[in-house]
Amino acid sequence: MPWVDLINLALPVLLLAVGYFVGRLLERRHYASIRRRERELRSVVAITTRFVPEGVTAQGATLVSGGVVVSSDYFKTFVAGFRNLVGGRFRGFESLLERARREAILRMKQQAREHGSSLVIGVRIHTTRVAGSQTPSVEVIAFGTALDTRGG
Repeated sequence: MPWVDLINLALPVLLLAVGYFVGRLLERRHYASIRRRERELRSVVAITTRFVPEGVTAQGATLVSGGVVVSSDYFKTFVAGFRNLVGGRFRGFESLLERARREAILRMKQQAREHGSSLVIGVRIHTTRVAGSQTPSVEVIAFGTALDTRGG
């Protein structure tokens, strides 16, 4: 029966290792995608001001939004359990929130571009924890007013 004990010990360690490496790979790919799309959409300016900037003539306006739900991987969730015991900052969840925020803004900017706009004003970001899930998940929604400045 010692091999059963070895399997009982090895399986959780194996799951943690797989969670760590797969989670890192997926996170790196997501960050690479975010950086690429941020370069592509840098001509779409998103600002938090509620008013049309001075010197800009708007011909129309459209509400645009972008939303995303991002979930933590198994390894980060496991490590977070230990972090709860001692408290402190947890960088793994900080990167989860950062990726979600950047992704939501990119989706909002893409929608603005599809409407022919290069300026979004009144940008707001709303974050919500997704309940009922075993793994920590967060929903981030970015929204604002895309201005039609063509011909202005």
